[in-house]
Amino acid sequence: MNKAEKRQAIIDFIADWTDRGDEKQDAQNFWRQLLQKVFDVPDPENAVSFEYKVKNYQTDTTIFIDAYINDTKVLIEQKSCGVDLKKGYKQSDGSLLTPFQQARRYAGLLPHNMNPRWIVVCNFREFHIHNMNQPNAEPEIVRLANLEKEYTRLQFLVDAGNENLKKEMEISIKAGEIVGILYDALYKQYKNPESERTQKSLNALCVRLVFCLYAEDADVFGRHLMFHDYMERRGAGNARNALIDLFRVLDQKPEERDPYLDDDLAAFPYVNGGLFSDESIEIPRITDEIFSLILRNASEDFDWSEISPTIFGAVFESTLNPETRRKGGMHYTSIENIHKVIDPLFLDDLKQEFEEIKADPIEKTRRAKLERFHNKLASLTFLDPAAGSGNFLTETYLCLRRLENELISLLSGGQIVFGLAANPIKVSISQFYGIEINDFAVTVAKTALWIAESQMMKETENIVHMPLDFLPLKTNATIVEGNALRIDWDDVVPRDRLNYIMGNPPFVGGMNMSPDQKNDITVVMKGFKAVGELDYVAGWYQKAADFMNSTAVKSAFVSTNSICQGQQATTLWSSLFSKGCIINFAHQTFIWDSEATIKAHVHCIIVGFSYLKTEAKLFDSLGKCTLVPNINQYLSAAPTAIIDSRSKPICDVPPIRFGSMPRDGGGFILSEDEKNELLQNEPLSAEWIRLYLGAEEFLKNKKRYCLWLLNANPSDIAKCPTVKKRIRSVRDFRLSSVAAGTRKFADTPALFCQIAQPTAGSYIPIPKTSSGRRKYIPMGFLSCDVIASDLLFLIPDATLYHFGVLESNVHMAWMRVVCGRLKSDYRYSKDIVYNNFPWPTPTDAQRAKIEQTAQGILDARALYPDSSLADLYDELTMPPELRTAHQRNDRAVMEAYGMSIKDTTESSCVAELMWMYRELTEKEGN
Repeated sequence: MNKAEKRQAIIDFIADWTDRGDEKQDAQNFWRQLLQKVFDVPDPENAVSFEYKVKNYQTDTTIFIDAYINDTKVLIEQKSCGVDLKKGYKQSDGSLLTPFQQARRYAGLLPHNMNPRWIVVCNFREFHIHNMNQPNAEPEIVRLANLEKEYTRLQFLVDAGNENLKKEMEISIKAGEIVGILYDALYKQYKNPESERTQKSLNALCVRLVFCLYAEDADVFGRHLMFHDYMERRGAGNARNALIDLFRVLDQKPEERDPYLDDDLAAFPYVNGGLFSDESIEIPRITDEIFSLILRNASEDFDWSEISPTIFGAVFESTLNPETRRKGGMHYTSIENIHKVIDPLFLDDLKQEFEEIKADPIEKTRRAKLERFHNKLASLTFLDPAAGSGNFLTETYLCLRRLENELISLLSGGQIVFGLAANPIKVSISQFYGIEINDFAVTVAKTALWIAESQMMKETENIVHMPLDFLPLKTNATIVEGNALRIDWDDVVPRDRLNYIMGNPPFVGGMNMSPDQKNDITVVMKGFKAVGELDYVAGWYQKAADFMNSTAVKSAFVSTNSICQGQQATTLWSSLFSKGCIINFAHQTFIWDSEATIKAHVHCIIVGFSYLKTEAKLFDSLGKCTLVPNINQYLSAAPTAIIDSRSKPICDVPPIRFGSMPRDGGGFILSEDEKNELLQNEPLSAEWIRLYLGAEEFLKNKKRYCLWLLNANPSDIAKCPTVKKRIRSVRDFRLSSVAAGTRKFADTPALFCQIAQPTAGSYIPIPKTSSGRRKYIPMGFLSCDVIASDLLFLIPDATLYHFGVLESNVHMAWMRVVCGRLKSDYRYSKDIVYNNFPWPTPTDAQRAKIEQTAQGILDARALYPDSSLADLYDELTMPPELRTAHQRNDRAVMEAYGMSIKDTTESSCVAELMWMYRELTEKEGN
């Protein structure tokens, strides 16, 4: 189907479904036609399962899922036209569920291997798309009326990943495995394998071998299997000398070579580029095993011409890097994730400009524009100051060359190119700059770019129908070995020549940095407060911001998500904003998987920033961007408000504090068995034994106890030798501490170090850490007799009204934006989250309503006395009564804020709270 046919098919589909849509009668035809007419699925009946049957064993009922696409793991919940997809509807069990909540409940009944990657809720007029990697995020909405322009946003229905890319990935990973085996075999032949010289030699040898293997398969050497045949003629016994001779020849111009070289050696071309220039590298003895690995496994049995240089560069580097080998071997930054950076940074704009040029109907002006665009592509300059194996640079080069090849095709009209224009390529790897601290990664990055250059030149040859000379290498990327936080970036590439900075700086948290890294960040972030809390990546943001100042350069980095959470967001971004930096686009938290044997699921963000006041772009859950007026330091589409640590609440509400900290070495803490044994032996201790809860005990109904000896009579303690023994152990523990503050508390060994427990009434406990999969952080009420550990916050003198507001979706939206994270878990903060939270000013009636709905939440929990809060707040198994109670409480709280229940999204709710916060702080300043 060509473009015109595709466009007409979509227009016909829209027209056919604009005025109809019944859930029962039309759902299956609607989805069959969508897949067939819009996405060219030839047999939609086999692609999608309708009325998919699952069993609910808890209720012994059968559920029918409207539709499920197995290949892409998409669950579809279809409603009739006119149904509000954001509204809750009463279910057979009495609960109120939105269509998405209903679908999510169904998803929990599916087998594990069918867990949906996407849930789509549709009413024939709108598609609400939920990314199940971020199940609590707002859905992306695609409207039927806009489908002609936006149908690609539904591409995930049929495309689980580009098949060519998958093939490249598989080939590249296989290549990495071959290199790993060869590396291990060569390693054993070195006399001193752990020496620095050996490591450098072994790495360089592997790079050279890979280049030769690629060059013979990609016809870079001029003949297929040229390297293979040369080595085979020399034989295993002479293989070492054969490699030494070959590497020397590859670095010599033909006129500089020995005129008496053997013909097969003299036939190799001059490579240039420095890859073979170092004759001091040590080459070990080549055994029969190694010889066979090179000729059979690596040459005869594998085609190197189809590897992805973007992926293979990283796989290759990590395969041979001793550090990454110890941590599980191969890994790489996926091409999909690289594009989350480079597309909004520059590639989307270039593609749009190109499309507009191609649409110009006048051939003469179109050709002139194409030539100007060609020169523009060749003028762009890129820097990756954490280059690694060069995957960002390599993928960017490939993208620019693909644009250039399409442009060359348009300019040449498919004709053979003659004369001075015999080589029409203008885009060069010399436009690419990098900084990398690892010397071997520098070599790999340069090699990956050369391989990319070779591959793209082959594509150009197919366009112009003329051979182009790849060798000798004429261009080189400038990738500098060095510490990016210590060297002057102007020495790498002058800022007035640079257009874009991008990359994936090291993922190292503030608490995990080495002494050298701490020194780096201290130097770069000089003058910042709380520098020790910042992640290592913050240094790249600061260096980039300083480098870009007074230029039109734009930057984008992949980062650990913590730099846009909690106190780090304030520490870093208050400085950058004060300089005039603006966040131009952002991708909210997602999991950055590696291909390591031991997977490292890192929770990442992408932030694009500059000094240019462009219209902000915010990436949503599908990787598509929605234009918003502003993106703040929390990567929220809300006003910028610097939310700093605050010791007291900004509103008139009860103060919050940490729970009590024992610092006892375990002397005060009792398990169930220890408690029972103590009571049996020393019954007098009963009055001092209290239930002792941290976050885990509170959430999961676990029992733990402590000795609470505040105001205990010393004469009674003297009658309990076990208690005295425990007090003595606490004193000894504190005295042995290296911390002077802890040693001071050895003077009061019968007491907790910090005592925060209220002496009367009840209090609201808030877990310091709670699962990010929950929509609500579970809170409650505890008696003052229950001791809260320092893993709980507690709010004495709190009422049902306070509980209702804190447990509402409004407070949770605020918390999700401004809190810190531990991976994906929420880390609640009293000084950032609670003390800065803008409370409503309800009428008496609204306050009474919130108290009523808050009690409703507690009543709903009481219906399930054997279930823990962790069980009750699992989104898949939350009881309908509790979900309904929360929805009623949410409505009551939103009404107190004056928010429209129907029109308020989580983003708009946060934006309103940010405005309220700014007004409150401005009043403080007056």
